[in-house]
Amino acid sequence: MKKVGIVMGSASDMPVVKKAIDTLEAFDVPYEVHVYSAHRTPEQARDFARNARAEGFGVMIAAAGMAAHLAGAVAANTILPVIGIPCKSTNLDGLDALLATVQMPSGIPVATVAIDGATNAALLAIQILALSDDTLAQRLITKREADAKAVLENDARITAEYNK
Repeated sequence: MKKVGIVMGSASDMPVVKKAIDTLEAFDVPYEVHVYSAHRTPEQARDFARNARAEGFGVMIAAAGMAAHLAGAVAANTILPVIGIPCKSTNLDGLDALLATVQMPSGIPVATVAIDGATNAALLAIQILALSDDTLAQRLITKREADAKAVLENDARITAEYNK
């Protein structure tokens, strides 16, 4: 199975990134996590992205706040799919990171999830990997079925309590 490469711009992004890690672990998807900054360690970020495909990665996740150029820097240096997680910061509540991550120039796509949307970033990475992995695809189907069952159980409970 291909690995998921996770890069965060700062160790302070770890509480967000941990949600992606937990999701990947729940699906038994291998991953590797690094702290590389698009601005403070651009060579390391570039090298990781350039070598990712050869190192067995199938998808990259890049999480960053504020200027949030990390996902774009990674995408510029790999042909692997890149998923950006804009992280909330004290300035502008993460809107700056969202706009920096989603507004990529034509030819360098970055799939962008919601601000602090690490769980969805991991699920999207898993969906991409599941295109060529039937076992992983079945795990996604099972999760979707369990999620639907939980919603219907809540509906039944609330309906019984409030619809008189």
